[in-house]
Amino acid sequence: MTQAGGLWVNTTRRGVTAVTSWVRRFGDAILEEMPSTDPKSVKVNLTTGTGVDIEWKDGHLSHYAFPYLRDACPCALCDEERGKAGREPGESPKTAPGALPMFKATARPESADAVGKYAIKFHWNDGHELGLYSWQFLRDWCPCEECKAARAVKAG
Repeated sequence: MTQAGGLWVNTTRRGVTAVTSWVRRFGDAILEEMPSTDPKSVKVNLTTGTGVDIEWKDGHLSHYAFPYLRDACPCALCDEERGKAGREPGESPKTAPGALPMFKATARPESADAVGKYAIKFHWNDGHELGLYSWQFLRDWCPCEECKAARAVKAG
């Protein structure tokens, strides 16, 4: 176990196995609760097109609309494009001033596949299929108001 910037990291030859955050308060170290990144249940609503519903092991419920997920694609290509435009994951691209909006079909996956026990992969109707949506990524970018507020507080 090593310490890295206030975090205790368990490592093995295969990499990081756990991260524990410690906070110092009144001279005592206490464990700071971190949101669970393990889903209790995952429902991918391909037929209805309503999105993905995840119940996390800590009881938190997350709903991800498919357009939000497509705009949040974590692949390197999409991440770089978002970074250049100054967008966060899940934030829709802005139309350039004076440009005419082009018709774009609503983002919808044609299929979804589990990736081991750590992620889900979508095959989108626009042909894109590079992003692996890890449970950690999905929990970090949960679009509910509670999680948005927590991210805003952390951002300062």
